[in-house]
Amino acid sequence: MTLKKINSDNRENKLMKKFFAGLIKTVLVLVIIGAGMWYAFGENGPFNEQAKAFAKEQGVEDELQWLIGETDATEEEPAAVEAEDTAETSEADTTPEDMTTSIVFTGDVELSEYVQSNYDGQGIDGVASAEIQSLLNDATYTMINNEFCYSERGQQAPDKQYTFRVNPSYVTILNDLGVDIAGLANNHVLDYGQDALTDTFATLTDAGIEYTGAGNSLEEASKLIVKTDAKGRTYGFLAASHVIPVGSWNVLNSQPGEFCFYDETDLLNAISEADSQVDYLFVMVHWGVEHTTELEDYQVNDGYKMIDAGADAVIGMHSHCLQPVEYYNGKPIFYSLGNFIFNQTIKSGGGGAVQFTIDENDAISYRIVPISASNAVTSIDESGYSYVESISSNVAVDENGFISEKIQ
Repeated sequence: MTLKKINSDNRENKLMKKFFAGLIKTVLVLVIIGAGMWYAFGENGPFNEQAKAFAKEQGVEDELQWLIGETDATEEEPAAVEAEDTAETSEADTTPEDMTTSIVFTGDVELSEYVQSNYDGQGIDGVASAEIQSLLNDATYTMINNEFCYSERGQQAPDKQYTFRVNPSYVTILNDLGVDIAGLANNHVLDYGQDALTDTFATLTDAGIEYTGAGNSLEEASKLIVKTDAKGRTYGFLAASHVIPVGSWNVLNSQPGEFCFYDETDLLNAISEADSQVDYLFVMVHWGVEHTTELEDYQVNDGYKMIDAGADAVIGMHSHCLQPVEYYNGKPIFYSLGNFIFNQTIKSGGGGAVQFTIDENDAISYRIVPISASNAVTSIDESGYSYVESISSNVAVDENGFISEKIQ
């Protein structure tokens, strides 16, 4: 080995020793610095809070979490827990009443001059008693038979003894009573022609009230109105008429017009189609003969067909008096609710409403609410409960108006 080679090896050894010595010193210094930082800025260190604030300000919390621990972001966890507790409390506060749905149907509504005069002077108290106002306003959904047109236009129908037209401003009466849906299939909504019917559509729409039973086409007139309650259950509403003065009122013959069922095919098809779309289906019909409790054969036959097609209840109008109630295949048919708001006087037995209640367990009950009116103010007529039972074949009515099927 040459001297030159030996000297070169010695220099390399010295350099390696210096390198490792420097490395060890550096590591020792870093360890000492790390220990000092851990002591000063660690989770239990005297400067931990300042270190967290600095890390948060610089946006390096994640990078320094190994040293300073979790930042104040974890303090949000109790808020999240509190939110969960609030949600659980809210759910626990939900009562059976919150999950109960009430639907009210009334008999014929015609805002006569007597009703308008009372409303002008006394507001809604001049139209309906406090009990009636509560019945309608407390219901989840309220549907009436709108037995007139809202308009200031049109020509009076010829050869009609009674024609009904109301200034659109009085739609506030329906709002004050909590009306949600208006049935327009009857023998008066076209008393002043198609322009007045169009005004009626616009008036109800502007007032936030849905309508069915009339429209600018068969599709519109037979429109299914669907409502969904707090529990997610769905309810469908249809309206159709078997009573019109002339064929041109039928939407099939002239538009706008009414949904009619002289031939029940379209109505039964609409019911069958609607049955698959909703949990409960209600059909309001205008039919029969005025001022009698005697039923026409077609009322019974068509009522049964509607139930067979999928209706959960049939609610009739037109007779201006109460007609029998009947259960068919476990479903009720109210052949006529008569009048509800009409002229100055409605005698006992002259009309009423029906209330459907679906509780949190989906059990359904039916309550007939007979009414009378004096000085154009509609009130509950408790004497009418026994009367309804007396004219009905297979229905019992208790002292509060709840009906049940008699076992034959």
